[in-house]
Amino acid sequence: MGTLILVRHGRTQANVDGILAGRTAGVDLDDRGREQAAATAERLRSVPLVGVVSSPLERCRQTSALILDRQEGSTEFLVDDDITECDYGDWQGGTLKELSTEKLWKVVQSSPSAAVFPGGESLAAMQARAVAAVRRMDAHFEEQHGPGAVWAAVSHGDIIKSILADAYGMHLDLFQRISVGPASVSIIRYGAGAPSVHATNTESGDLSWLRTAPPAVDAPVGGGAGPA
Repeated sequence: MGTLILVRHGRTQANVDGILAGRTAGVDLDDRGREQAAATAERLRSVPLVGVVSSPLERCRQTSALILDRQEGSTEFLVDDDITECDYGDWQGGTLKELSTEKLWKVVQSSPSAAVFPGGESLAAMQARAVAAVRRMDAHFEEQHGPGAVWAAVSHGDIIKSILADAYGMHLDLFQRISVGPASVSIIRYGAGAPSVHATNTESGDLSWLRTAPPAVDAPVGGGAGPA
């Protein structure tokens, strides 16, 4: 089984200002966001990534560049449109304060599987394309590098939350219960059976245990001994 490390981009000024940036061009990491992304890149320095796949938006490319700068050896870099930000349509560029007064806001919060952004896409379509993309890329890296392949996807909060919800076997209507902070790291392994989630929304901690591929076995009853 390959190992997928999901990394959210670092903070932007739009995050600070409470603006739904969406796919707006030119939204860069702010100073704090660069610090966050650099810290995550340091955490990943000890993990030999076979590939980094980025959303095409600037904030993800900038986060990816910091990760790649700290990797030794040859790490494949790819950009995949299918892990780009949700198309929020007419909501893009609006403030969260203003958007929270819209009728759709309650749907997004409580029944996201039914949410369709005016002039944009549905959250269900967003999840479908993102999950298909990471599973496709995971198969690609495992085919190229074997079951010990570890790779990173650098994307956006709602995208990562939807991928984690799928891996957990959660209905999309529950995905708002998952938190994914700026430059956080989440870890999924896609095996022959069900996916296994090894971390969600972590901002610190040693990741060197990812250097060794685990045996392809069923989930340990009782929890197991953890990585060596």
